[in-house]
Amino acid sequence: MRSIVLSNDEETSQEDRIVIALRRIMRAVDLHSRQLVQDHGLTGPQLAVLRVVVRSGPLAAGAVAREVQLSQATVTGIVSRLESRGLVARRRSEADRRSVLVECTESGARALVRAPSLLQDRFRERLTGLKDWEQSSILATLQRIAAMMDAGDLSAGPHLHPQHDLAATPPVLDPGPAHPADDAEPQTGTDLPGR
Repeated sequence: MRSIVLSNDEETSQEDRIVIALRRIMRAVDLHSRQLVQDHGLTGPQLAVLRVVVRSGPLAAGAVAREVQLSQATVTGIVSRLESRGLVARRRSEADRRSVLVECTESGARALVRAPSLLQDRFRERLTGLKDWEQSSILATLQRIAAMMDAGDLSAGPHLHPQHDLAATPPVLDPGPAHPADDAEPQTGTDLPGR
């Protein structure tokens, strides 16, 4: 069999460099998500749900699901786990007794004050150090990448929860009542490139 020798320019194409950059970004998000669970006992989706409930006040689970871009079934499970830990409570709506609202408890508000950003600290610091137009440019580029990948209508769930890569790092041990694997949206092999 004849071997092919490529020049340095041909060894890594523009397409390969894009895939590598995307994989590095996904890996960094995965590692940060795992750190959230280890340090704070909250998964990314749990933290996102808690933030929405605090920011918007009592909401129906369906409204929470739309805000965090996860399925209603996933959000119902997340709310159940947060409720079992005393971080949120469910109550009947005064306006419509058929509707159940999710609201934050005092313990949930305290947990949220202690919780970090969903973004890595260093990235967040560097991002906020940029001018407004630079931040807008980064956001526009990321949104364009999502659109080019036909990911505009996909759930945002995968970026909020790490997919366990057992070969790269050991799985996170359950820190208590939170069950990170239950908060992830179901994945298919096509949702995450290169995995």
